[in-house]
Amino acid sequence: MMKRQSTLTEGSIWKGMLLFALPIFLGNVFQQFYNAFDSWVVGRFLGDTALAAVSSSGSLVFMMIGFFNGVAMGAGVVIARCFGARDYDSMRKAIYTDIAMGLSAGLALTVLGVAFTPTILRWMGTPENVLPQSISYFRYYFFGALFCVMYNIFVGILHALGDSKHPLYYLMISTAVNVVLDLLFVGVLRLGVGSAAMATTLSQGISALLCCIHLLRMDGPAKIHVREIRFHSHTLRTILRMGLPSGVQNSVIALANLVVQSSINSFGSAAMAGCGSYSKLEGFAFLPVTCFAMALSTFVGQNLGAGNYARVRKGVTFGIACSTIAAECIGIVSYFFAPQLIAIFNDSPQVVDFGSRHMRMICLFYCLLAFSHCIAGIMRGAGRASVPMYTMLCCWCVIRVSYITLALNVINRLEVVSFAYPLTWTLSSIVFLIYFLKADWIHTPLEIKN
Repeated sequence: MMKRQSTLTEGSIWKGMLLFALPIFLGNVFQQFYNAFDSWVVGRFLGDTALAAVSSSGSLVFMMIGFFNGVAMGAGVVIARCFGARDYDSMRKAIYTDIAMGLSAGLALTVLGVAFTPTILRWMGTPENVLPQSISYFRYYFFGALFCVMYNIFVGILHALGDSKHPLYYLMISTAVNVVLDLLFVGVLRLGVGSAAMATTLSQGISALLCCIHLLRMDGPAKIHVREIRFHSHTLRTILRMGLPSGVQNSVIALANLVVQSSINSFGSAAMAGCGSYSKLEGFAFLPVTCFAMALSTFVGQNLGAGNYARVRKGVTFGIACSTIAAECIGIVSYFFAPQLIAIFNDSPQVVDFGSRHMRMICLFYCLLAFSHCIAGIMRGAGRASVPMYTMLCCWCVIRVSYITLALNVINRLEVVSFAYPLTWTLSSIVFLIYFLKADWIHTPLEIKN
């Protein structure tokens, strides 16, 4: 079993990476499908106001959960490097520390999310007619925060070991459960917008449980023994050193996007619904971005652990090319079919107009987003997580918020807000390209032993 999982350090580079990335891609398709299905069901059965309540969820959820998922990325890098180097003792310590950290973080996030949801939503400027349903949705969502965090922890472990197939299988099952529960809770029983979050919580719990069972039953040194789950202090410090930059990056970027969302909120519920519908479609458009970024992190981590430096250089070139070309093709299609795509969620003319304008300002620049995420994934795999953190904090946070704050005072139009994304993607791509070509990022030691 362990030999089968080590395909990223041997054999054909393009075949190994594609076979690893394809299940991640399909898994993300299902993930986005059931996120989008929530919006579709709510928009069709509960109306524009309920759709606006759900549509404003992305930035808030990512701000609360993104930090912990970013730290978990650090654990994934450590596990992948140990696996590539066949240092199974250190690998097990990283796995158990990762799980212990996830359990602690998930419980803390549940308390924080339930307690502070109303405060954050008011700070975002959520309209009063949307606020009660937004609070209901988010509170039900955060009751299941532990499931969400643990699912991402387990999937990160499996990906670090080169297994992207089992997470796909479990996500397919949870997607089917989510669809059935959405239709039952919202469409049949009409339990309200909070029931859509309840359906998501239950389906995430099922996927997390299935991943956990697989790790408990698998053969080899990565098998989990519950009694051994605990923090290993030195390993925890290594994980935090690798993961904190990504966690901080995720949270601060999400905070910046909350500022963007609050600017969108100022244009009313129709703009919220239209831009929120776009965000669901954007999730599908970003699939080649996310799957190759994740594949590159694991590929780089495993091969640097094995000392395959020439293989790393060839692999990252292939991954960047695939991701940017695929993302731009999707962007072109999105530009020409924007109204039809937005109307899938809500065919109100005003909602379609806002969503289409927002989409067309952004989608032709997807190649730059793909390039930035690929380089960020490569740097995380190489143990240089601070590079994407500083770059994205500067470009995607400070510059993005400053631009919106200043520009809206001059031109109060939605397109001004929309243009913040291609502007900051361009800047980050330039910085990443310079670093990628100039720095000796490939020779980064990782000290993980006690």
